[in-house]
Amino acid sequence: MSELISLTFPDGSVRSFEAGATGRDVAESISKSLVKKAVAIAIDGTVRDLSDPVVDGKIEIITRADARALELIRHDAAHVMAEAVQELWPGTQVTIGPVIENGFYYDFAKNEPFTPDDLPIIEKKMREIIQRNNAFTKQVWSREKARQVFADKGENYKVELVDAIPAGQDLKIYYQGDWFDLCRGPHMASTGQIGTAFKLMKVAGAYWRGDSNNAMLTRIYGTAFAEQAELDNYLHILAEAEKRDHRRLGREMDLFHFQEEGPGVVFWHGNGWRMFQSLVSYMRRRLEGDYQEVNAPQVLDKSLWETSGHWGWYRDNMFKVTVAGDDTDDERVFALKPMNCPGHIQIFKHGLKSYRELPIRLAEFGNVHRYEPSGALHGLMRVRGFTQDDAHIFCTDEQMAAECLKINELILSVYEDFGFDEVVVKLSTRPEKRVGSDALWDRAESVMLDVLQTIEAQSGNRIKTGILPGEGAFYGPKFEYTLRDAIGREWQCGTTQVDFNLPERFGAFYIDQHSEKTQPVMIHRAICGSMERFLGILIENFAGHMPLWISPQQVVVATITSDADEYGLEVAETLRDAGLTVETDFRNEKINYKIREHSVTKVPVIIVCGKKEAEERSVNIRRLGSQAQTSMSLDEAVSSLVIEATAPDILRKRAARKARAA
Repeated sequence: MSELISLTFPDGSVRSFEAGATGRDVAESISKSLVKKAVAIAIDGTVRDLSDPVVDGKIEIITRADARALELIRHDAAHVMAEAVQELWPGTQVTIGPVIENGFYYDFAKNEPFTPDDLPIIEKKMREIIQRNNAFTKQVWSREKARQVFADKGENYKVELVDAIPAGQDLKIYYQGDWFDLCRGPHMASTGQIGTAFKLMKVAGAYWRGDSNNAMLTRIYGTAFAEQAELDNYLHILAEAEKRDHRRLGREMDLFHFQEEGPGVVFWHGNGWRMFQSLVSYMRRRLEGDYQEVNAPQVLDKSLWETSGHWGWYRDNMFKVTVAGDDTDDERVFALKPMNCPGHIQIFKHGLKSYRELPIRLAEFGNVHRYEPSGALHGLMRVRGFTQDDAHIFCTDEQMAAECLKINELILSVYEDFGFDEVVVKLSTRPEKRVGSDALWDRAESVMLDVLQTIEAQSGNRIKTGILPGEGAFYGPKFEYTLRDAIGREWQCGTTQVDFNLPERFGAFYIDQHSEKTQPVMIHRAICGSMERFLGILIENFAGHMPLWISPQQVVVATITSDADEYGLEVAETLRDAGLTVETDFRNEKINYKIREHSVTKVPVIIVCGKKEAEERSVNIRRLGSQAQTSMSLDEAVSSLVIEATAPDILRKRAARKARAA
C-alpha cells in the first residue's frame, strides 16, 4: 500500500495524496482552472516549485495574484534577461542575478560593457523568450558535473560559485528550454507566466563579489510586476520622484550645495538656512514646557565612548583624532560624537536627582558626525554631519508607558502639522545579540506592546501598527514611525527606544522614595531624526511648493510698470512689518517673465502691482503652480497672508487662548 501524504488547506480541510504527488497534481485535483493559474506552492509557508513533490503540512496554491508571486516573477525575469543577453551576445558570462527591492539585476562579464542603448534590444529579446513559454525544469547535479559543464562553457564565474557552495548541499540547475543556470529556486512553471509588465531600468558597473580588487562587471537593473497598471504606477512614481529630487530643487531654490572638499556635509545658502532654522524653531516651540534644551560637547575622550559601548560597537563609523601634548605620553584619542546620548547621561548625573524630579526630559539639536561610505552619500538624505532633534527621558519604571504615549502624541502631532496623515508605528522586539536580562526585556516589551495597542485604539485604527521581530536595538525595544509622502513613498523618521544599558554602564541613578539608589529607565526619542534628512523629505513631498510658514522666500512684490514702483515698495514694507519675508522685483522686464522666473525658484506668492492696483490700493495675487489671479485690497491680503505664514502650532495656541477667553 502506497504511503499517503496529509495536506491541510487554507480553509482547514485535510486531504490525503499518494507519496510523490506534486503541487501541480494537488492543484489539478481541486480544479482545472486552478492548475492553469498556479505558479508555485507553499508548504508550511515555504514557497516551492509547482513541480516539487508535496510533503505533510499546510499547503497553499500560489497564483500570480498572490503577493508572494511577485518575487517569483522578478526572479524568473532575471533568468530570462540572462538568456536574452547570451543569445544576443554569445560569449558573455553570467554571474549572479538576485531579486532586490522593486526589481532585480544580473551582473555580466562582457568585453565591451553594456550601454543604455542596449536595453531596448534586450527587452525585445526577453519578450520573444517569454512568448515561447518554455517550462522551468529542475535538475540536481553533482558538484563535479556542475563544475565541468560550466568550465566547458567558459563560465568561469559560475565555476567559482560552484566551488563556494558548502559540501553536502544540492546543486540545483534550472532549465528554460535549452538555456540553464545554477540557482536555488524556486521558479514559476514557465517563462510565459512572467507576463509583459517588465522594464529594464539602467546599467551600472559592479565589482565581482563587491570587491574593488576583482574584475569590473556590468550590472543591468530591471523591474517587473504582475500587472501593467502596477508597472505604470511604479514608473510614474519614479518620474515624479525625479521631478521632486531635493538636490535639483535645492539648486533651483538656492538652498544648499555639496562639494568634494567637504564630502557628506552641507553648505547651507541663505534661503536653505532660513528654512532649516524655521524647522528648528518650530521644533523648539513644540518642546517648550516639557523639555530642557541642553548642549553636550562635540568632542569627547574615547574613554567615554568605551564606557558607553560605542567604541566597540560603532568605532568604524566614528571620526577620531589623536592629540599629542609636549610629551608623547600625553597622547589622547578623541572622537566627534556620533550621537548625543552619552553626553545627556553626564548632564543627568551632574548633581543628585530625586524621584520627585522625574521624569527629566533633556533635548538637544545636536550636531553629530558619522562616517558613511562615499557611495552611500545622497544629498540631504544621507550625510556625514547632521543635526538630530534628539531627546532623552529619564523616568521611573512606572512612568515608562505614560512617557511613551506622550512621545507618541507629540510625534503624530508634528507629522500632522506637515501634512503627513498616513503613519505606521511598528514595535521592534529583542534582537539575537543584546544586552540586559530576559526579565528586563519581558517587562519593556510588555509595556511597549500595551502602548502600541493604545496608540491604535486612540487613533480609531487610523494609525496602522505592526511588529518587527528581532529588529530592536541591542539595548532595548523601540517604536519606529514611518510616514508616507505625497507620491506614496515611505520614510522611516521617528523612533522611541527604551534603554537599560547606558544608565547601568554609566552608573546613573536617582534616589527613590525609600532613599535608595535606583537606576532610571532611559528613553531615547527622535521625531524628525536627522533635521537635514527631514527637510529633504519635506522638499520632495511638497515638490518645492513649501507651505508659506516654512518657505524661505514667502512673497515677491513685482510691478508691471515703473509707475507702480512706489506703491509696490509700500506693499512690500507693509508685509515686512507684518512679519513676512518679502522681496521686490521692479526690473524693467515684462511681468510674465518675472512670474516665470520666480516660479522656478518656487516663491509661493507673487503679488503683482500695476497702475490700477496703486490707484485702488489693491493687489493681484498669483500662487505658485496656478494660473489663477486673485484681486483683493491690501489690508485683506496682509491679513490673509499673515495667517497663512503663521506656523500651525502658534495658530493652535492662539485659538486655545481665544477659546479660554470666551
